[in-house]
Amino acid sequence: MDWTLEVVILPVSDIARSIEFYRDQVGFDLDHDTTNEFMHVAQLTPRGSGCSIVIGDLPAQREMAPGSIRGLQLVVSDAHAARQELIDRGVEASELMVFAPGDGGTFFGFSDPDGNTWAVQELKVRAEKPLIPLEHRGRFGSSGEGAEA
Repeated sequence: MDWTLEVVILPVSDIARSIEFYRDQVGFDLDHDTTNEFMHVAQLTPRGSGCSIVIGDLPAQREMAPGSIRGLQLVVSDAHAARQELIDRGVEASELMVFAPGDGGTFFGFSDPDGNTWAVQELKVRAEKPLIPLEHRGRFGSSGEGAEA
């Protein structure tokens, strides 16, 4: 039996601000933004990922302090280009750090407005072999179908 991680709850203090940050600055796809008399919840997915983040005001989210998540990790095929893309969109990103010379050894980081932190790892192999092949991305509801990995 497969066990897949598909959602990570991310505690934030301002849902609208966080949607704008992750959608407009980081470039995640907004899968849904649902508000009713019981809740306000939004799900955003990094392009090419099978795992999403969920922000909102559900009971489990209210139990966590905004900004308390550390070291969530994204993977990109080109760390230099990814870092520059974030900087061009107004995201403060750390300098590139090379921990090992081989593929997978280059990282940088950034934080969201609440202080949740992200590590971004370069795996050049993802340019040739995306984790989720382009032809299968529409199955996950991503608006990035056919987009570059």
